[in-house]
Amino acid sequence: MKTFFEKLLWSSRYMTLLAVWSCIIGMALLFILSALDMGSLLIDFINVYIFGHEIANFHTLLVSQVITAVDDFLLAMVLLIFGLGVYELHIDKIEYARDNPAAGKLLKIESLDDLKDRLGKVILMILIVAFFKNVLYVKFDDPLNILYMGGGIFLVSLSLYFGHKAGQKGKAEHKAK
Repeated sequence: MKTFFEKLLWSSRYMTLLAVWSCIIGMALLFILSALDMGSLLIDFINVYIFGHEIANFHTLLVSQVITAVDDFLLAMVLLIFGLGVYELHIDKIEYARDNPAAGKLLKIESLDDLKDRLGKVILMILIVAFFKNVLYVKFDDPLNILYMGGGIFLVSLSLYFGHKAGQKGKAEHKAK
């Protein structure tokens, strides 16, 4: 009975495949959506600058849509990193990718702390992109709003920095043992 129960518990890790596939599907959808948005933006750009059609505040709109696309691409990368990281941590190493030089950078996830560190860096980039997008639309008659958002991103950066330093210290102590 104990062996059956332990086998069942161990096999339950395959439930994480739902998260892995959901992330991969979400990543693909975000990449496609962002690419289509950029294609639409290119058409608008051609209409404005080649054919002379007028679009109000086109420059601000263009910058905003490019920033949104970058934001979506970054979120797609979060989903990719998370999906691959969960698979490697809970299911198995991706042997097919081990021979690829890019895999060393993308699949260098040995623990949940490694996964959190990688995700934290990309999420910080998303926050920075969101900050710049909001700066486009915030009226400068109340710069305190921009200061608050910048302060929030700074605090997130600070926490990631100290978290990374703590992780490096933990790895150094682990290697010393």
